[in-house]
Amino acid sequence: MSGVNEIRSTFLDYFRANGHTIVPSSSLVPRNDPTLMFTNAGMVQFKNVFTGLEKRPYSMATTAQKCVRAGGKHNDLDNVGYTARHHTFFEMLGNFSFGDYFKERAIELAWGLVTREFALDASRILVTVYHTDEEAFQLWKKIAGLPDERIIRIPTSDNFWAMGDTGPCGPCSEIFYDHGEHIPGGPPGSPDEDGDRFIEIWNLVFMQYEQMTADERVDLPRPSIDTGMGLERIAALLQGKHDNYDTDLFRTLIGASVEETGVPATGTNQASHRVIADHLRSSAFLIADGVLPSNEGRGYVLRRIMRRAMRHGELLGAREPLMWKLLPMLVGEMGRAYPELVQSESLISQTLELEETRFRKTLERGLRLLSEATEHLGKGDKLDGETAFKLYDTYGFPLDLTQDALRQRGVSVDLGGFEDAMARQRKEARASWAGSGEAATETVWLELRERLGPTDFLGYDTEKAEGIIGAIVRDGAAVERAGTGESVQIVVNQTPFYGESGGQVGDTGTITGDGFRLAVTDTQRRANGVFVHFAQVEEGEIATGAEVVLSVDHGRRGRLRANHSGTHLLHEALREVLGTHVAQKGSLVAPDRLRFDFSHPTPMTRREIAEVERLANEIVLQNAPVATRLMATEDAIAEGAMALFGEKYGDEVRVVSMGTTVDGDDEAKPYSIELCGGTHVVATGEVGPIRIVAESAVGAGARRIEAFTGERARDYLVSQDDRVHALADTLRVTPDDVVERVEGLVAERRRLERELSEARKKLALGGGQSDGGEAVETREIGGIRFMGRSVNGVAAKELKGLADAGKASLGSGVVTFVGVSEEGKASVVVAVTDDLVERVSAVDLVRVASAALGGKGGGGRPDMAQAGGPDGSRADEAIEAVASAIAS
Repeated sequence: MSGVNEIRSTFLDYFRANGHTIVPSSSLVPRNDPTLMFTNAGMVQFKNVFTGLEKRPYSMATTAQKCVRAGGKHNDLDNVGYTARHHTFFEMLGNFSFGDYFKERAIELAWGLVTREFALDASRILVTVYHTDEEAFQLWKKIAGLPDERIIRIPTSDNFWAMGDTGPCGPCSEIFYDHGEHIPGGPPGSPDEDGDRFIEIWNLVFMQYEQMTADERVDLPRPSIDTGMGLERIAALLQGKHDNYDTDLFRTLIGASVEETGVPATGTNQASHRVIADHLRSSAFLIADGVLPSNEGRGYVLRRIMRRAMRHGELLGAREPLMWKLLPMLVGEMGRAYPELVQSESLISQTLELEETRFRKTLERGLRLLSEATEHLGKGDKLDGETAFKLYDTYGFPLDLTQDALRQRGVSVDLGGFEDAMARQRKEARASWAGSGEAATETVWLELRERLGPTDFLGYDTEKAEGIIGAIVRDGAAVERAGTGESVQIVVNQTPFYGESGGQVGDTGTITGDGFRLAVTDTQRRANGVFVHFAQVEEGEIATGAEVVLSVDHGRRGRLRANHSGTHLLHEALREVLGTHVAQKGSLVAPDRLRFDFSHPTPMTRREIAEVERLANEIVLQNAPVATRLMATEDAIAEGAMALFGEKYGDEVRVVSMGTTVDGDDEAKPYSIELCGGTHVVATGEVGPIRIVAESAVGAGARRIEAFTGERARDYLVSQDDRVHALADTLRVTPDDVVERVEGLVAERRRLERELSEARKKLALGGGQSDGGEAVETREIGGIRFMGRSVNGVAAKELKGLADAGKASLGSGVVTFVGVSEEGKASVVVAVTDDLVERVSAVDLVRVASAALGGKGGGGRPDMAQAGGPDGSRADEAIEAVASAIAS
């Protein structure tokens, strides 16, 4: 056993055999911890389980968790490629006990895995414990038989874990492996502990306390276990390597990079190949988890990772986008363990290729500017922070790329100056964010949930129900009563009102009772399950504890149901037409329209839009029943239900299926199957016609369609038909002939415009007067033939054609035409034949004419120049000004 995939499965199977439930990796975008940019440890998805806010059907779990450390507090980006063990993406193997076993069993399991399953040499293993954790010290002696000198007491916070300033915490015990005396470095806790001889392979956290305040810590009633073993580190050890990048997975990825670039992974090129391999993993997994490159937040960190890899591809001589070509190798290596890679391969590939194509322009410009800014710097010097920030802020050149580009020259960056510049820019935004007050407002709902529990939603089966008012909130505080005219938020023990979620807006309607009536204008969800009714007291007085009748606006709910079901049908049709990479990126289900955002890198064609609309309406016409079932999450997904990867679902999920597939391998199966908590129609025919009315971009790799359903779609189609009939009446043709007639009119207009233009040219050059213009005058000035003419009704763009024709008729000379618009403004063109450009310049002459017209400037070439002026009544003066300039 030595391959990465085998090591991963061995770890998980070992703990499953010991009573643990294998829990799939959560998304890299945390769903339960807003303080984290990315999931960076195995325990993140279990945070609420440890704190008691969430219950799971198991008390022991094991995972292989995807992790990224490339932004915010945990950022390893700058070290990747230059060290043996730094990564932006890594896998954390872990086992967890939620109040089940504790220290003794955790140490038994750990020792059994590393010495029996992984067959590590026990004589090379040593451990650390927190200096006051005598229990762990004695357990290591008892279970592993380790001598005292190989159980090291550590008094620092490195061996004491805490979730935060308050909350669960406890001592740690870290397992180290001794690589031998031939490698520099000392054991943990020694002055030489930063060497590479003793490498940590596993950390066991004994979660036994709760930090109440800075000075108070109490015992947890149910102590728990949280462990973390880096898969890359243990794989290197089991494969006899001292460098994570020498393991089988990385050798495969680096080999693909070498093959594509033709550059061996040796010398100074080694780091570039390593950066590409590591960053390919993080980029692909982040895109699969719904992150797309952008200029802010998670998308910006992804863009930095991608661009750093692309910069190293450029250093290796790659002249075409490289990373997307390596993706199939990554999917082949890791797709079995992480099927989201396979599902999103098309989207990942297209995103990588498009981003690298765009970045090459930025890279070329940034490197040029960086070279100019640092040409005077030598080894040991620093680039000033202001310049580095300007490269980042103005030209999109990230700091780490600047550092990478300067690293080989021995030049660094003044990070303090960079941060100062960054801080100045962010000061206003940071102040605005800090003053939002959202946390204080949310506290009210958290307190109410603790006291009242979650609201029971009845709205799938009814639009009217009875309930009891549990709380009244006014101006952010709970009150006992409210009277006529007051705006309040009402919490009831049960409700048919749908709270805004999953893109579907909240319901409206009425709440009535003995002597009072409220108009509900919106319904929202707060604090994990509290339905909040935003309402205006129209009559009487309300009080907590009152019995009420809640009635949803039936017509509005019906339109919402139609639009939500229509969204599902369009989602499936988009996947069928554009490809299975299409995934929902956001939606709005409103009573008057629907909006659906989805992953796709290019605009849809009219043909694609029409086909999506046709397929969706085909299912509408089936009038097939819409089935709703409650199922186990795993069973639902196995049956084909579409779920947003990384979305948090409970043990039971609501599965909505509609329509019947009519052809292909899936014939007779449901057309659309999705996990969804929204409200839907009973049969697809209730959706009515679906009409897509807009398609647009919403960001890199994301598109948006907007559509109408039901009555709104019919009204839209009728209005479009009315416009066609009105146009047909105006053109005196049938509606079927409108397009042909309009095309004929457009062609006729273009022909007439061409003829009119030619006629004006001939008239302008042919003498006599026309349209108020003067006759063409040809005279000789100082041996130069001169033609001058002012014309009305000739567009400015046509004056150059007149001037060219004038030059042709003169053979040798200077031509000036002044065109006067209906508003009285003037345009002037001066043309000089080639044989005279050494004597007179059209640019100089046109500026003289422009001045006479009340204008300034003008420009062009020595043989042809154009200008303008506000006073067309002085056209003749402009012509004479040109003649005078020639004479002088």
